[in-house]
Amino acid sequence: MAARPMRADAQRNRDRLIEAAVRAFSHDGPEVTLEAIAKDAGVGIGTLYRHFPTREALVDAAYRNELTKLIDAAPDLLSAMEPDVALRTWMDHFVAYMTTKQGMGDALKALIASGGNPFKDSRERLMQALRQLLDASVDAGKIRADIDAWDMLVSLSGVALAGEQAKHEQIGRLLDLLMDGLRYRS
Repeated sequence: MAARPMRADAQRNRDRLIEAAVRAFSHDGPEVTLEAIAKDAGVGIGTLYRHFPTREALVDAAYRNELTKLIDAAPDLLSAMEPDVALRTWMDHFVAYMTTKQGMGDALKALIASGGNPFKDSRERLMQALRQLLDASVDAGKIRADIDAWDMLVSLSGVALAGEQAKHEQIGRLLDLLMDGLRYRS
């Protein structure tokens, strides 16, 4: 028998819990209480535990939610703008994702220590999204064809790591510089 679909109000509560968890783990680290997350989401602690029986389940759901938003952004951006603009916009999304992931670092480490593996399929899914953006930009003649997706991901990660110490404007300049390096030379 197939599982019943979640009621709309239950889905809203789950979504609010995930959003609150991302904010809390990113800002306060793994020490944040589940009660504080439930309060921020506007639900009771029982509702939190109904959706996420353990702290690790909540961390895993929060991480996967952020990853899915980043991956799903690629086709959405490509349908809304020129491929090179979509790529540059996605680069901003990636840095924001990495900042959130870094903020969740201790919570993710605790999840891994408990036997969870939130990264199991994330790298390949991320690479597929990036390849989609790069291929569309190459096909449109906007960037060079010799760009390796893994090299690009490592470069973006470096900008994101620099972002811990940099101001938002500097991160934008670094991403623009990286984007300029992808374009054809005249």
